[in-house]
Amino acid sequence: MNCNICHAPTEEVFRAKILGKHEAPYYQCPQCGFLRVPGPFWLPESYSSAITALDIGLLKRNLELREVVTAIVRTFFNPSAKFVDYGGGYGVLVRLLRDRGLDFYRQDIYAENLFAKNFDFENAGCDKFEILTAFEVFEHLENPVEALGKMLQFSDNILFSTELQPIPHPTPETWWYVLPEIGQHISFFSRKSLEALAQRMGLHLSTNGKNLHLLSRRKIALPLLFRALSYHQIAGIFNAVLPGRKSLLPQDFDFLKRKLKG
Repeated sequence: MNCNICHAPTEEVFRAKILGKHEAPYYQCPQCGFLRVPGPFWLPESYSSAITALDIGLLKRNLELREVVTAIVRTFFNPSAKFVDYGGGYGVLVRLLRDRGLDFYRQDIYAENLFAKNFDFENAGCDKFEILTAFEVFEHLENPVEALGKMLQFSDNILFSTELQPIPHPTPETWWYVLPEIGQHISFFSRKSLEALAQRMGLHLSTNGKNLHLLSRRKIALPLLFRALSYHQIAGIFNAVLPGRKSLLPQDFDFLKRKLKG
């Protein structure tokens, strides 16, 4: 069993009961630290509900990400461009960011678009975006290299969140993020594994060393500022000080009203 990222031999470090009934081994790479569950045959069952009952932090997370994404986009990228939220769930974040004046669209193959209808990927009118965001997506990827390759077709800049592993290696008893109860978290990253992933794909990695990361074709200047803005409290102050962009809410409302009239 070789590592999906660096190809080094991996070793079984623990087992867990997935969905309360499927015993599965977790393999870790001693070289880069990547931890995964191979052959997750239970995924169709675990995705019978796209958003699990345990994700009670969904709204809080999206409110915090609204501040972080707004600050990072305005500092390091072109805020007048188009953006896509990959694995965007119910469309909460897309709606929040459009309300902030950022032209975001949603992509998700599992969840229904409840809050950003008519602002899906296919409505964007383009197939290349300034940034692709993928929040709480990477831990769901069976093959991160293959999935990242697909993401890079849409953008040269991948801004994503996933919790980095604690040291020493985690277990379901010591790290809440494993979540065998839901069966959707199957890939777990260390900083070293993200660095190996970046190197393999010819990308630059910026990270806050905890849960927010950027993989990009070009090196981001001022990495300490990126790290600071990855925390919603700092990003919120930053956004409050700078003049805001004009919300897209009024024009979105007019667009949707015209669409309903046919």
